[in-house]
Amino acid sequence: MTEQHSGAAMIATPHFLASTIGIEVVRDGGSAVDAAIAANAALAVLLPDQTSIGGDCFFMVWEPSAESPAGFNGSGRAPARADADQVRGAGFGAMPRRGLWTVTVPGTVDAWFHAHERYGRLPMSRLLAPASNLARDGFDISPRLAAAIAANAADLALDPVAAAIFLNGGAAPAPGFRLANPGLANSLDRIGVEGRSAFYEGPIAAAILSVAGGDNGWLSEEDLARHAGAWVEPVSTTYRGATLWEIPPNSQGITAQLALKLMEREAFGTTWDDPAWLHVQIEAKKRAFSIRDQYLGDPGAMSVSVEVVLDSGTVDRLWSDFDPWASTPGQATLPGDTVYLATIDRDGLAVSLIQSIYQGFGSGLVAGNTGIVLQNRGSYFSLVPGHPNELAGGKRPLHTLMPGMIDIPGGWRGPLGTQGGDAQAQIHMQLVSHLVDDGADPVTAVERARWFAGDARYEPYAVVVEAGMRFESIEGLQQRGHQVTQVEPGWPHAGFAQAVLRDSSTGELAGTADPRAEGSVEVL
Repeated sequence: MTEQHSGAAMIATPHFLASTIGIEVVRDGGSAVDAAIAANAALAVLLPDQTSIGGDCFFMVWEPSAESPAGFNGSGRAPARADADQVRGAGFGAMPRRGLWTVTVPGTVDAWFHAHERYGRLPMSRLLAPASNLARDGFDISPRLAAAIAANAADLALDPVAAAIFLNGGAAPAPGFRLANPGLANSLDRIGVEGRSAFYEGPIAAAILSVAGGDNGWLSEEDLARHAGAWVEPVSTTYRGATLWEIPPNSQGITAQLALKLMEREAFGTTWDDPAWLHVQIEAKKRAFSIRDQYLGDPGAMSVSVEVVLDSGTVDRLWSDFDPWASTPGQATLPGDTVYLATIDRDGLAVSLIQSIYQGFGSGLVAGNTGIVLQNRGSYFSLVPGHPNELAGGKRPLHTLMPGMIDIPGGWRGPLGTQGGDAQAQIHMQLVSHLVDDGADPVTAVERARWFAGDARYEPYAVVVEAGMRFESIEGLQQRGHQVTQVEPGWPHAGFAQAVLRDSSTGELAGTADPRAEGSVEVL
Protein backbone atom coordinates (compact mmCIF):
# COMPACT_ATOMS: atom_id res chain seq x y z
CA MET A 1 0.00 0.00 0.00
CA THR A 2 1.27 3.49 -0.85
CA GLU A 3 0.39 6.97 0.34
CA GLN A 4 1.77 10.42 -0.46
CA HIS A 5 1.01 13.56 1.50
CA SER A 6 3.02 16.77 1.78
CA GLY A 7 4.15 17.78 5.25
CA ALA A 8 2.52 14.80 6.97
CA ALA A 9 3.56 12.11 9.38
CA MET A 10 3.83 8.63 7.93
CA ILE A 11 4.62 5.09 9.03
CA ALA A 12 5.12 1.89 7.03
CA THR A 13 5.26 -1.55 8.68
CA PRO A 14 4.79 -5.15 7.51
CA HIS A 15 1.41 -5.48 9.27
CA PHE A 16 -1.50 -3.08 8.80
CA LEU A 17 -2.56 -3.20 12.46
CA ALA A 18 0.92 -2.19 13.60
CA SER A 19 0.89 0.71 11.14
CA THR A 20 -2.48 1.84 12.50
CA ILE A 21 -1.19 1.65 16.06
CA GLY A 22 1.90 3.65 15.14
CA ILE A 23 0.05 6.50 13.47
CA GLU A 24 -2.41 6.71 16.37
CA VAL A 25 0.54 7.31 18.68
CA VAL A 26 1.60 10.25 16.52
CA ARG A 27 -1.98 11.52 16.47
CA ASP A 28 -1.89 11.50 20.28
CA GLY A 29 1.23 13.69 20.30
CA GLY A 30 3.92 11.01 20.17
CA SER A 31 7.18 11.26 18.28
CA ALA A 32 8.37 9.02 15.46
CA VAL A 33 10.35 7.08 18.08
CA ASP A 34 7.20 6.59 20.14
CA ALA A 35 5.38 5.37 17.03
CA ALA A 36 8.22 3.00 16.16
CA ILE A 37 8.25 1.46 19.66
CA ALA A 38 4.46 0.99 19.71
CA ALA A 39 4.44 -0.53 16.23
CA ASN A 40 7.42 -2.76 17.03
CA ALA A 41 5.67 -4.09 20.15
CA ALA A 42 2.54 -4.78 18.10
CA LEU A 43 4.57 -6.64 15.47
CA ALA A 44 5.97 -8.87 18.23
CA VAL A 45 2.38 -9.99 18.83
CA LEU A 46 1.11 -10.08 15.25
CA LEU A 47 4.19 -11.68 13.61
CA PRO A 48 5.48 -14.07 16.29
CA ASP A 49 7.39 -16.13 13.74
CA GLN A 50 9.30 -13.01 12.69
CA THR A 51 9.99 -11.21 15.94
CA SER A 52 9.67 -11.08 19.72
CA ILE A 53 10.79 -8.91 22.61
CA GLY A 54 13.12 -11.85 23.25
CA GLY A 55 15.17 -10.69 20.24
CA ASP A 56 17.48 -7.86 19.19
CA CYS A 57 16.88 -4.38 17.77
CA PHE A 58 18.92 -1.88 15.74
CA PHE A 59 17.74 1.56 14.73
CA MET A 60 18.73 4.93 13.33
CA VAL A 61 17.11 8.24 14.23
CA TRP A 62 17.57 11.31 12.03
CA GLU A 63 16.68 14.67 13.51
CA PRO A 64 15.60 17.20 10.85
CA SER A 65 18.30 19.69 11.88
CA ALA A 66 21.11 17.10 11.91
CA GLU A 67 23.48 16.43 9.02
CA SER A 68 23.40 12.68 9.66
CA PRO A 69 21.47 10.11 11.71
CA ALA A 70 22.33 8.68 15.11
CA GLY A 71 22.50 4.90 15.40
CA PHE A 72 21.85 2.35 18.12
CA ASN A 73 23.20 -1.19 18.35
CA GLY A 74 20.70 -3.16 20.41
CA SER A 75 22.20 -6.60 19.92
CA GLY A 76 22.77 -8.94 22.85
CA ARG A 77 25.91 -10.88 23.64
CA ALA A 78 26.53 -14.59 23.99
CA PRO A 79 26.31 -15.74 27.60
CA ALA A 80 29.62 -15.53 29.48
CA ARG A 81 29.64 -19.34 29.78
CA ALA A 82 29.24 -19.91 26.02
CA ASP A 83 31.87 -22.41 24.88
CA ALA A 84 32.65 -23.25 21.27
CA ASP A 85 34.67 -26.31 22.34
CA GLN A 86 31.61 -27.68 24.13
CA VAL A 87 29.55 -27.36 20.97
CA ARG A 88 32.27 -28.88 18.79
CA GLY A 89 32.72 -31.65 21.37
CA ALA A 90 29.04 -32.51 21.02
CA GLY A 91 29.69 -33.32 17.37
CA PHE A 92 28.60 -30.09 15.69
CA GLY A 93 30.57 -28.75 12.75
CA ALA A 94 28.40 -25.63 12.71
CA MET A 95 26.17 -23.99 15.30
CA PRO A 96 22.82 -25.75 15.75
CA ARG A 97 19.84 -23.88 14.33
CA ARG A 98 17.68 -24.02 17.46
CA GLY A 99 17.88 -24.82 21.14
CA LEU A 100 19.62 -23.57 24.26
CA TRP A 101 23.04 -22.93 22.71
CA THR A 102 21.51 -20.48 20.24
CA VAL A 103 19.99 -18.15 22.86
CA THR A 104 21.77 -14.81 23.27
CA VAL A 105 20.81 -11.95 25.59
CA PRO A 106 17.73 -10.14 24.21
CA GLY A 107 18.51 -6.51 23.39
CA THR A 108 15.16 -5.11 22.25
CA VAL A 109 13.65 -3.80 25.48
CA ASP A 110 16.89 -2.05 26.42
CA ALA A 111 17.00 -0.46 22.94
CA TRP A 112 13.43 0.81 23.28
CA PHE A 113 14.19 2.56 26.55
CA HIS A 114 17.40 4.15 25.24
CA ALA A 115 15.47 5.56 22.27
CA HIS A 116 12.56 6.63 24.44
CA GLU A 117 14.79 8.42 26.94
CA ARG A 118 16.27 10.58 24.18
CA TYR A 119 13.32 11.08 21.80
CA GLY A 120 10.12 9.85 23.47
CA ARG A 121 7.14 12.00 24.44
CA LEU A 122 4.40 9.65 25.61
CA PRO A 123 4.68 7.24 28.58
CA MET A 124 5.97 3.77 27.77
CA SER A 125 2.80 2.31 29.27
CA ARG A 126 0.80 4.14 26.57
CA LEU A 127 3.09 2.84 23.83
CA LEU A 128 2.91 -0.82 24.88
CA ALA A 129 -0.81 -0.90 25.73
CA PRO A 130 -2.08 -1.56 22.16
CA ALA A 131 0.26 -4.53 21.77
CA SER A 132 -0.75 -5.83 25.18
CA ASN A 133 -4.42 -5.60 24.23
CA LEU A 134 -3.78 -7.51 21.00
CA ALA A 135 -1.91 -10.24 22.85
CA ARG A 136 -4.61 -10.61 25.51
CA ASP A 137 -7.63 -10.43 23.21
CA GLY A 138 -6.04 -12.37 20.37
CA PHE A 139 -6.25 -11.87 16.61
CA ASP A 140 -7.21 -13.99 13.61
CA ILE A 141 -4.07 -15.37 12.00
CA SER A 142 -3.46 -14.78 8.32
CA PRO A 143 -2.69 -17.45 5.69
CA ARG A 144 0.96 -16.32 5.81
CA LEU A 145 1.25 -16.82 9.57
CA ALA A 146 -0.65 -20.11 9.38
CA ALA A 147 1.86 -21.34 6.80
CA ALA A 148 4.79 -20.18 8.97
CA ILE A 149 3.42 -22.03 11.99
CA ALA A 150 2.89 -25.15 9.90
CA ALA A 151 6.47 -24.97 8.62
CA ASN A 152 7.78 -24.79 12.20
CA ALA A 153 5.16 -26.95 13.92
CA ALA A 154 7.52 -29.87 14.62
CA ASP A 155 10.00 -27.60 16.41
CA LEU A 156 7.25 -25.74 18.31
CA ALA A 157 5.84 -29.07 19.50
CA LEU A 158 9.12 -29.80 21.29
CA ASP A 159 8.44 -27.00 23.78
CA PRO A 160 5.11 -27.55 25.59
CA VAL A 161 4.76 -23.83 26.35
CA ALA A 162 5.33 -22.84 22.72
CA ALA A 163 2.95 -25.57 21.57
CA ALA A 164 0.23 -24.34 23.91
CA ILE A 165 0.45 -20.82 22.47
CA PHE A 166 0.96 -21.42 18.77
CA LEU A 167 -0.54 -24.84 18.00
CA ASN A 168 -4.18 -25.88 18.05
CA GLY A 169 -4.48 -29.11 19.98
CA GLY A 170 -0.95 -30.01 18.92
CA ALA A 171 -1.58 -29.30 15.24
CA ALA A 172 -0.83 -26.30 13.06
CA PRO A 173 -3.85 -23.96 13.13
CA ALA A 174 -5.73 -22.94 10.00
CA PRO A 175 -6.03 -19.35 8.79
CA GLY A 176 -8.54 -17.47 10.91
CA PHE A 177 -7.53 -19.25 14.12
CA ARG A 178 -7.72 -16.87 17.08
CA LEU A 179 -4.19 -16.58 18.47
CA ALA A 180 -3.86 -15.09 21.95
CA ASN A 181 -0.80 -14.80 24.20
CA PRO A 182 -1.93 -13.53 27.63
CA GLY A 183 1.51 -14.21 29.11
CA LEU A 184 3.06 -11.76 26.65
CA ALA A 185 0.33 -9.23 27.46
CA ASN A 186 1.25 -9.44 31.13
CA SER A 187 4.95 -9.01 30.30
CA LEU A 188 4.28 -5.92 28.18
CA ASP A 189 2.12 -4.45 30.94
CA ARG A 190 4.85 -5.01 33.50
CA ILE A 191 7.53 -3.44 31.28
CA GLY A 192 5.29 -0.47 30.51
CA VAL A 193 4.72 0.30 34.19
CA GLU A 194 8.00 -0.76 35.82
CA GLY A 195 10.43 0.16 33.05
CA ARG A 196 13.49 -1.47 31.50
CA SER A 197 14.52 -3.28 34.70
CA ALA A 198 11.29 -5.28 34.62
CA PHE A 199 12.74 -7.29 31.73
CA TYR A 200 16.36 -7.74 32.84
CA GLU A 201 15.61 -8.33 36.53
CA GLY A 202 12.75 -9.81 38.53
CA PRO A 203 10.09 -12.34 37.43
CA ILE A 204 10.57 -11.96 33.66
CA ALA A 205 14.33 -12.47 33.95
CA ALA A 206 13.76 -15.43 36.25
CA ALA A 207 11.42 -17.01 33.71
CA ILE A 208 13.99 -16.54 30.93
CA LEU A 209 16.68 -18.16 33.11
CA SER A 210 14.39 -21.05 34.04
CA VAL A 211 14.40 -22.01 30.37
CA ALA A 212 17.86 -20.95 29.12
CA GLY A 213 19.99 -20.77 32.28
CA GLY A 214 21.30 -22.89 35.13
CA ASP A 215 21.34 -26.60 34.30
CA ASN A 216 19.33 -25.91 31.15
CA GLY A 217 21.66 -23.50 29.34
CA TRP A 218 24.50 -21.00 29.47
CA LEU A 219 22.51 -17.84 30.25
CA SER A 220 22.96 -16.34 33.72
CA GLU A 221 21.48 -13.62 35.89
CA GLU A 222 24.69 -11.63 35.38
CA ASP A 223 24.39 -11.88 31.58
CA LEU A 224 20.97 -10.23 31.71
CA ALA A 225 21.92 -7.65 34.32
CA ARG A 226 25.07 -6.58 32.44
CA HIS A 227 23.38 -6.09 29.08
CA ALA A 228 23.68 -2.61 27.60
CA GLY A 229 23.10 -1.56 24.03
CA ALA A 230 25.12 1.33 22.65
CA TRP A 231 24.69 4.50 20.64
CA VAL A 232 26.99 4.26 17.61
CA GLU A 233 27.97 6.46 14.71
CA PRO A 234 26.50 5.04 11.50
CA VAL A 235 28.89 4.37 8.62
CA SER A 236 28.30 6.66 5.64
CA THR A 237 29.34 5.97 2.07
CA THR A 238 28.39 7.53 -1.24
CA TYR A 239 27.00 5.90 -4.36
CA ARG A 240 26.91 8.07 -7.48
CA GLY A 241 26.47 11.16 -5.29
CA ALA A 242 23.87 9.70 -2.91
CA THR A 243 24.76 8.99 0.73
CA LEU A 244 23.81 5.72 2.43
CA TRP A 245 24.12 5.18 6.17
CA GLU A 246 24.37 1.74 7.80
CA ILE A 247 25.08 0.51 11.34
CA PRO A 248 28.74 -0.58 11.76
CA PRO A 249 29.73 -4.15 12.69
CA ASN A 250 28.64 -6.36 14.29
CA SER A 251 25.88 -5.48 11.77
CA GLN A 252 26.42 -6.67 8.20
CA GLY A 253 25.41 -3.20 6.93
CA ILE A 254 28.79 -2.33 5.41
CA THR A 255 28.40 -5.37 3.14
CA ALA A 256 25.79 -3.50 1.10
CA GLN A 257 27.97 -0.39 1.07
CA LEU A 258 30.96 -2.35 -0.23
CA ALA A 259 28.82 -3.98 -2.91
CA LEU A 260 27.56 -0.56 -4.04
CA LYS A 261 31.14 0.70 -4.30
CA LEU A 262 31.87 -2.26 -6.56
CA MET A 263 28.74 -1.59 -8.63
CA GLU A 264 29.83 2.02 -9.02
CA ARG A 265 32.78 0.83 -11.14
CA GLU A 266 30.37 -0.05 -13.94
CA ALA A 267 27.82 1.97 -15.87
CA PHE A 268 24.12 1.50 -15.16
CA GLY A 269 22.40 -0.64 -17.77
CA THR A 270 19.85 0.45 -20.34
CA THR A 271 17.09 -0.71 -17.93
CA TRP A 272 16.98 -1.81 -14.30
CA ASP A 273 16.64 -5.44 -15.42
CA ASP A 274 19.27 -5.30 -18.17
CA PRO A 275 21.04 -8.67 -17.72
CA ALA A 276 24.45 -7.00 -18.01
CA TRP A 277 23.54 -4.74 -15.06
CA LEU A 278 22.03 -7.60 -13.05
CA HIS A 279 25.27 -9.49 -13.61
CA VAL A 280 27.27 -6.55 -12.21
CA GLN A 281 25.11 -6.48 -9.08
CA ILE A 282 25.27 -10.24 -8.52
CA GLU A 283 29.05 -10.31 -8.92
CA ALA A 284 29.35 -7.33 -6.57
CA LYS A 285 27.26 -9.17 -4.00
CA LYS A 286 29.48 -12.25 -4.12
CA ARG A 287 32.67 -10.24 -3.64
CA ALA A 288 31.22 -8.13 -0.83
CA PHE A 289 29.95 -11.23 0.97
CA SER A 290 33.37 -12.87 0.68
CA ILE A 291 34.72 -10.00 2.78
CA ARG A 292 31.77 -10.17 5.16
CA ASP A 293 32.14 -13.89 5.72
CA GLN A 294 35.90 -13.70 6.27
CA TYR A 295 36.32 -10.56 8.36
CA LEU A 296 33.11 -9.29 10.01
CA GLY A 297 31.90 -10.03 13.52
CA ASP A 298 32.09 -8.42 16.92
CA PRO A 299 34.33 -5.38 16.30
CA GLY A 300 36.53 -6.42 19.23
CA ALA A 301 37.47 -9.58 17.32
CA MET A 302 37.87 -8.09 13.82
CA SER A 303 41.37 -7.93 12.32
CA VAL A 304 40.43 -5.29 9.75
CA SER A 305 38.72 -1.94 10.20
CA VAL A 306 35.60 -0.63 8.51
CA GLU A 307 37.78 1.92 6.74
CA VAL A 308 39.94 -0.81 5.20
CA VAL A 309 36.91 -2.84 4.11
CA LEU A 310 35.48 0.17 2.28
CA ASP A 311 38.64 1.79 0.92
CA SER A 312 39.47 2.06 -2.77
CA GLY A 313 42.28 -0.47 -2.51
CA THR A 314 39.88 -3.18 -1.35
CA VAL A 315 37.43 -2.24 -4.10
CA ASP A 316 40.19 -2.33 -6.74
CA ARG A 317 41.38 -5.74 -5.59
CA LEU A 318 37.93 -7.28 -5.44
CA TRP A 319 36.86 -5.96 -8.84
CA SER A 320 40.10 -6.69 -10.68
CA ASP A 321 38.88 -10.04 -12.00
CA PHE A 322 35.37 -8.95 -12.96
CA ASP A 323 34.33 -10.37 -16.31
CA PRO A 324 31.14 -8.97 -17.87
CA TRP A 325 30.49 -12.36 -19.47
CA ALA A 326 31.43 -14.83 -16.71
CA SER A 327 30.07 -15.58 -13.25
CA THR A 328 32.18 -16.51 -10.24
CA PRO A 329 31.31 -18.87 -7.37
CA GLY A 330 29.43 -17.35 -4.46
CA GLN A 331 28.00 -18.19 -1.06
CA ALA A 332 24.85 -19.61 0.44
CA THR A 333 22.05 -17.19 1.26
CA LEU A 334 20.40 -18.08 4.55
CA PRO A 335 16.89 -16.81 5.33
CA GLY A 336 15.95 -14.82 8.40
CA ASP A 337 12.70 -13.75 10.02
CA THR A 338 12.66 -10.09 10.96
CA VAL A 339 10.50 -6.97 10.98
CA TYR A 340 11.50 -3.62 9.53
CA LEU A 341 9.57 -0.36 9.87
CA ALA A 342 10.10 3.23 8.76
CA THR A 343 8.46 6.38 10.04
CA ILE A 344 8.69 10.17 9.93
CA ASP A 345 6.68 12.38 12.31
CA ARG A 346 5.17 15.84 11.87
CA ASP A 347 8.40 17.50 13.05
CA GLY A 348 10.48 15.63 10.49
CA LEU A 349 12.08 13.18 12.93
CA ALA A 350 12.81 9.98 10.98
CA VAL A 351 13.26 6.45 12.36
CA SER A 352 14.63 3.35 10.65
CA LEU A 353 14.09 0.33 12.93
CA ILE A 354 14.71 -3.37 12.48
CA GLN A 355 14.04 -6.09 15.05
CA SER A 356 14.28 -9.85 15.01
CA ILE A 357 14.59 -13.27 16.62
CA TYR A 358 16.66 -14.33 13.55
CA GLN A 359 14.87 -17.38 12.09
CA GLY A 360 11.26 -18.55 12.29
CA PHE A 361 10.21 -18.61 15.96
CA GLY A 362 13.85 -18.11 16.99
CA SER A 363 15.20 -20.77 19.31
CA GLY A 364 11.76 -22.40 19.47
CA LEU A 365 11.75 -21.77 23.24
CA VAL A 366 9.24 -19.66 25.18
CA ALA A 367 10.31 -18.20 28.52
CA GLY A 368 7.82 -19.82 30.87
CA ASN A 369 4.64 -17.89 31.56
CA THR A 370 5.99 -14.66 30.00
CA GLY A 371 4.87 -15.58 26.48
CA ILE A 372 8.28 -14.37 25.21
CA VAL A 373 9.92 -16.32 22.37
CA LEU A 374 13.71 -16.35 22.80
CA GLN A 375 15.90 -15.63 19.78
CA ASN A 376 18.32 -18.05 18.10
CA ARG A 377 20.78 -15.35 17.07
CA GLY A 378 23.60 -17.44 18.52
CA SER A 379 23.15 -19.89 15.65
CA TYR A 380 24.82 -17.28 13.42
CA PHE A 381 28.14 -17.66 15.26
CA SER A 382 30.93 -19.62 13.58
CA LEU A 383 32.64 -22.69 15.05
CA VAL A 384 35.80 -22.16 12.96
CA PRO A 385 38.67 -21.66 15.43
CA GLY A 386 40.09 -18.16 15.23
CA HIS A 387 37.34 -16.77 13.02
CA PRO A 388 36.27 -13.23 14.07
CA ASN A 389 32.72 -14.54 14.43
CA GLU A 390 33.69 -17.65 16.40
CA LEU A 391 31.41 -18.30 19.36
CA ALA A 392 32.83 -16.99 22.65
CA GLY A 393 31.41 -15.83 25.94
CA GLY A 394 30.39 -12.19 26.06
CA LYS A 395 30.73 -11.75 22.31
CA ARG A 396 28.18 -10.24 19.94
CA PRO A 397 27.48 -12.34 16.84
CA LEU A 398 27.72 -11.09 13.28
CA HIS A 399 24.24 -9.70 12.72
CA THR A 400 22.08 -9.65 9.60
CA LEU A 401 20.05 -6.73 10.97
CA MET A 402 20.77 -3.49 9.06
CA PRO A 403 18.44 -0.48 9.13
CA GLY A 404 19.23 2.04 6.38
CA MET A 405 19.03 5.78 5.77
CA ILE A 406 19.54 7.41 2.38
CA ASP A 407 20.00 10.97 1.10
CA ILE A 408 19.87 11.61 -2.64
CA PRO A 409 20.73 15.27 -3.33
CA GLY A 410 17.68 16.92 -4.86
CA GLY A 411 15.74 13.67 -4.43
CA TRP A 412 14.61 11.21 -1.78
CA ARG A 413 15.77 11.30 1.83
CA GLY A 414 14.89 9.08 4.79
CA PRO A 415 14.64 5.52 6.15
CA LEU A 416 14.52 2.29 4.18
CA GLY A 417 15.17 -1.34 4.98
CA THR A 418 13.93 -4.89 4.80
CA GLN A 419 13.43 -8.24 6.43
CA GLY A 420 15.31 -11.19 4.98
CA GLY A 421 18.41 -12.52 6.76
CA ASP A 422 21.35 -12.63 4.34
CA ALA A 423 19.05 -11.18 1.68
CA GLN A 424 18.93 -7.83 3.48
CA ALA A 425 22.22 -6.57 2.04
CA GLN A 426 21.17 -7.71 -1.44
CA ILE A 427 17.84 -5.90 -1.19
CA HIS A 428 19.53 -2.70 0.04
CA MET A 429 21.74 -2.86 -3.07
CA GLN A 430 18.73 -3.19 -5.34
CA LEU A 431 16.64 -0.51 -3.63
CA VAL A 432 19.51 2.00 -3.77
CA SER A 433 20.17 1.24 -7.44
CA HIS A 434 16.48 1.66 -8.33
CA LEU A 435 16.28 4.99 -6.49
CA VAL A 436 19.63 6.40 -7.62
CA ASP A 437 20.44 4.82 -10.99
CA ASP A 438 16.93 4.62 -12.40
CA GLY A 439 15.29 7.53 -10.58
CA ALA A 440 12.49 5.27 -9.35
CA ASP A 441 10.04 6.38 -6.68
CA PRO A 442 9.98 4.37 -3.44
CA VAL A 443 6.91 2.38 -4.44
CA THR A 444 8.42 1.23 -7.71
CA ALA A 445 11.74 0.45 -6.04
CA VAL A 446 10.13 -1.83 -3.45
CA GLU A 447 7.66 -3.56 -5.77
CA ARG A 448 10.06 -4.53 -8.57
CA ALA A 449 11.02 -8.19 -8.91
CA ARG A 450 14.18 -9.06 -6.97
CA TRP A 451 17.19 -11.29 -7.52
CA PHE A 452 19.07 -13.21 -4.83
CA ALA A 453 22.54 -14.63 -5.37
CA GLY A 454 22.97 -17.93 -3.57
CA ASP A 455 20.62 -20.40 -1.94
CA ALA A 456 20.53 -22.50 1.21
CA ARG A 457 22.01 -25.49 -0.66
CA TYR A 458 25.43 -23.80 -1.12
CA GLU A 459 25.15 -24.02 -4.91
CA PRO A 460 27.93 -21.56 -5.86
CA TYR A 461 26.35 -20.24 -9.08
CA ALA A 462 22.73 -20.18 -7.90
CA VAL A 463 20.61 -17.10 -8.54
CA VAL A 464 16.96 -16.90 -7.54
CA VAL A 465 14.74 -14.35 -9.30
CA GLU A 466 11.16 -13.46 -8.56
CA ALA A 467 8.39 -13.75 -11.09
CA GLY A 468 8.13 -10.54 -13.05
CA MET A 469 11.71 -10.54 -14.29
CA ARG A 470 11.79 -10.53 -18.10
CA PHE A 471 12.69 -13.71 -19.95
CA GLU A 472 15.49 -11.79 -21.68
CA SER A 473 16.95 -10.93 -18.27
CA ILE A 474 16.96 -14.55 -17.15
CA GLU A 475 18.38 -15.73 -20.45
CA GLY A 476 21.16 -13.12 -20.25
CA LEU A 477 22.11 -14.26 -16.76
CA GLN A 478 22.21 -17.88 -17.88
CA GLN A 479 24.48 -16.94 -20.77
CA ARG A 480 26.89 -15.54 -18.19
CA GLY A 481 26.98 -18.80 -16.23
CA HIS A 482 24.39 -18.13 -13.52
CA GLN A 483 22.14 -21.03 -12.58
CA VAL A 484 18.78 -19.26 -12.41
CA THR A 485 15.67 -20.44 -10.59
CA GLN A 486 12.49 -18.42 -10.89
CA VAL A 487 10.07 -18.34 -7.95
CA GLU A 488 6.43 -17.35 -7.94
CA PRO A 489 4.96 -14.46 -5.95
CA GLY A 490 4.73 -15.29 -2.27
CA TRP A 491 8.17 -16.89 -1.99
CA PRO A 492 8.80 -16.51 1.77
CA HIS A 493 12.46 -15.45 1.45
CA ALA A 494 11.98 -12.48 -0.88
CA GLY A 495 12.15 -9.95 1.95
CA PHE A 496 9.59 -7.47 3.22
CA ALA A 497 10.90 -3.96 2.55
CA GLN A 498 9.51 -0.66 3.78
CA ALA A 499 10.47 2.95 3.06
CA VAL A 500 9.24 6.40 4.09
CA LEU A 501 11.12 9.05 2.13
CA ARG A 502 10.77 12.79 1.73
CA ASP A 503 11.25 14.45 -1.65
CA SER A 504 13.74 17.18 -0.78
CA SER A 505 12.61 19.29 -3.73
CA THR A 506 8.87 19.29 -2.92
CA GLY A 507 8.68 18.29 0.76
CA GLU A 508 6.27 15.50 -0.13
CA LEU A 509 6.42 12.21 1.74
CA ALA A 510 6.19 8.91 -0.12
CA GLY A 511 5.87 5.69 1.80
CA THR A 512 5.53 2.09 0.80
CA ALA A 513 4.89 -1.16 2.62
CA ASP A 514 6.03 -4.23 0.76
CA PRO A 515 3.09 -5.94 -0.98
CA ARG A 516 4.82 -9.25 -0.27
CA ALA A 517 3.73 -8.88 3.37
CA GLU A 518 0.57 -7.79 5.18
CA GLY A 519 1.60 -4.21 5.77
CA SER A 520 0.29 -0.76 5.10
CA VAL A 521 1.32 2.86 5.04
CA GLU A 522 -0.60 5.14 7.39
CA VAL A 523 -0.61 8.93 7.10
CA LEU A 524 -1.54 11.73 9.44
